[in-house]
Amino acid sequence: MAEVTLTNITKRFGEFTAVDNVSMGIEDGKFTVLVGPSGCGKTTTLRMVAGLEEVTAGEIKIGERVVNRIPPKDRDIAMVFQNYALYPHMDVYNNMAFGLKLRKTPKAQIMKRVHEAAELLGIEEKLKSKPRELSGGQRQRVAVGRAIVRNPKVFLFDEPLSNLDAKLRVQMRTELEELHSKLKTTTIYVTHDQVEAMTLGDRIAVMKDGVIQQYDAPKETYDHPKNQFVAGFIGSPAMNFLPAAASRNGDQYILSGREFRIAVPASRVAEALPEQVVLGVRPEDLHGPVDSPENALSVTVSVKEQLGHTLLVYGYVDEVQVVASLDPRKDVEADSVIHLKPNLDALHIFDEESLDTLV
Repeated sequence: MAEVTLTNITKRFGEFTAVDNVSMGIEDGKFTVLVGPSGCGKTTTLRMVAGLEEVTAGEIKIGERVVNRIPPKDRDIAMVFQNYALYPHMDVYNNMAFGLKLRKTPKAQIMKRVHEAAELLGIEEKLKSKPRELSGGQRQRVAVGRAIVRNPKVFLFDEPLSNLDAKLRVQMRTELEELHSKLKTTTIYVTHDQVEAMTLGDRIAVMKDGVIQQYDAPKETYDHPKNQFVAGFIGSPAMNFLPAAASRNGDQYILSGREFRIAVPASRVAEALPEQVVLGVRPEDLHGPVDSPENALSVTVSVKEQLGHTLLVYGYVDEVQVVASLDPRKDVEADSVIHLKPNLDALHIFDEESLDTLV
């Protein structure tokens, strides 16, 4: 195993900068997730670590070794791809053994490693099957097994669950967590799914336009996003954002729009707020309905979704769509106006211009 260090790495394709001056340290044995929307640079970053893309500028170290000019096969990494990349004419055993055979590993050692990995992944009875005879989840286990048998210093995963159905994704996500807890191999995992990022990662790097917006523990990223992009990307349903005027009133700040007026203790605000801000509140931090519009959002309800464990209520405040996650036993009617009280301790305030977090 080894730590991975990225120092000011940049990747340009002609005049387009796909990854822009990214630096991050991935501790030995930790599971780190690169997450962000399509085109944010996360897969390009992973491919540079793997050696599949050349670094335009900056330095990549695996352990104590700078690997910028070292070919992929000599970096002591193993990569699991989105499309599994299995050889259709080979059975499962030979798919898993192929990389070891190329390295001239003794046959007895190959057999031992393949059977150990197959047992770990629950696919021992499939070793003689061809990929076409396997389900999507089984093919993904074979791809993971092929990586495990190499016993690499670093695992690299490029959206490995994106081709699976929703139920199987949850199952495979759990299996990957269990696998990492057993192997303790340094892992870098790319996904656009923030639920995968939150559940799998020891740390997550949220990327946008080739830049890391925040690199932190999942809960810290969720509770204390550094800017409005991170706040909106992490969390499902996404955080609500409302433009608001801010004014000081004694020991309070008043945040107001046409259909809300929220008083926030000034003690929560480290520096004076500008006159125009963006108020952020997560769906689960809206409570009610309450009888009074005081310190509440007046929401014109458009749609409700009963999910059993929660009631999602969609509506509009100042012509901006908001969503609230409420007690499923609440009686809320479409086209009605309800008052929802935000949890003031969980309120976020962003600078309207820079979009950086103020509170």
